[in-house]
Amino acid sequence: MQTVHLVILAVYLLAMVGVAVYFLRSGRLGGGDDFLFAGRSLPRPVMIATLLVTWVGSGTIIGGANFAYTYGPVAGLVFFAGTPLGILVLLLAARRIRRASRHTVPELLEARFGTGVRTVAAAVTALAYIGLVASQFIGGGYVVGLITPLSATQGTVLVAVVVTLLTVTGGLFSVAYTDFLSAILIVLGLFVSLPLVFAAVGGPAAYWDGLPEAATTPTGGLTALQLLGYFLPLFLLLLADQNIYQRLTAAKDERAARASTVGMLVSSFFVFVPVVLLASAAAVLMPGINGDMAVLALASEGHLPAVLGGLILAGAVAFVITTGSSFMLSAASNIAYDLYARFAKGAQGEAGGRRGLAVQRGAVLVIAVVAFALGLFFPTVLELQMYSYTIYGAAITPAVFAVLFWKRATTAGAVAALVVGAATTIGWQLAGTPGDVNGVVVALPAALLALVAASLLTKAPDPETLEAAGVD
Repeated sequence: MQTVHLVILAVYLLAMVGVAVYFLRSGRLGGGDDFLFAGRSLPRPVMIATLLVTWVGSGTIIGGANFAYTYGPVAGLVFFAGTPLGILVLLLAARRIRRASRHTVPELLEARFGTGVRTVAAAVTALAYIGLVASQFIGGGYVVGLITPLSATQGTVLVAVVVTLLTVTGGLFSVAYTDFLSAILIVLGLFVSLPLVFAAVGGPAAYWDGLPEAATTPTGGLTALQLLGYFLPLFLLLLADQNIYQRLTAAKDERAARASTVGMLVSSFFVFVPVVLLASAAAVLMPGINGDMAVLALASEGHLPAVLGGLILAGAVAFVITTGSSFMLSAASNIAYDLYARFAKGAQGEAGGRRGLAVQRGAVLVIAVVAFALGLFFPTVLELQMYSYTIYGAAITPAVFAVLFWKRATTAGAVAALVVGAATTIGWQLAGTPGDVNGVVVALPAALLALVAASLLTKAPDPETLEAAGVD
């Protein structure tokens, strides 16, 4: 623990609380829609930053760093390649997503497939996103434990409190503007760290020679099927990530949504490339450490100047807090718009107003408690990350892309994809991930087969239904 690190973290946390208090007192939250979409008034730089930081949380700085530390830089780049490839696909759909302008992904599915599909999708989405909130809590606890006298568990509690406070006060207003500050902090810290760490290793040649032999191979010692099992969850989640869809819906117009997606694509390279290089360099400098700590240990163990190390550690906390608040906000929207507004007596049409605002805030508190409990079940951020990505990507993504790009898909096909994708993921996890292959390798084909088979065996949707979806 270094005093400089502690001071930098304290200043950052106070700044986050200040942002939360500002938006709580600003009077800009007129109802549930403002809580979720920030009045569709975010400037483009803030839009780009919130898209980026929503995506790169502890799954990048901790889970992804663990992967690069363990399997090497080439395999690490394959792991992260799902991000730019997924964004390129999103570029094709960005205008359609903004034009559809739905509160949640399950609401988008309902327009095409009906209320039953929306309910099932809401349950799957909330389950996956609570898992992702839990991964942010755990990751934040690791970092706080490095910087302060607190244990990792106590740090997790502190992060959970800050994330919950940030989310419950200002909604997307608080989240987006703290995302902007966090993006600047972490990108600057990562890039300044790179030459210093490579100098400590002895230069590029010494770095490569110092890597374990398996880490210099294209697959890092994994089989092609195992590597695919790590690539696909990230790629699939991004394709239909409700967080990203909600950010694009929060854009001023379709043009702004597409431009912000391009900005996210470019800026993503400024995060995952340095993370891969730093984490794999840590394998040379500090062999045998917990892979979750790869980038963080460079900052905490004296391999970087104290101020720069403090910026990296505070940036890691920044990623955790803003990404956690994003997933928490998104999961709360499922509870308010997909469950409460559909089934609570007299709630129809109230989710976007004051009553819906209260429901979303209450949902945030419940999600915080459940996510903390779930985090106790999984030993590492990477494991929890892969589980949550897969349950969403394998179940939700096929149904969403059927809405956007396949007119022949039917309600029966969507239900089959949701149920089979989620059930296969959970079953594979309970079976202990046979062959050390992530469940997506089995769950995605099963969901796609169920979608296609059930759709072709049932009556095609009529033109009015396709038009009502708003994305035809």
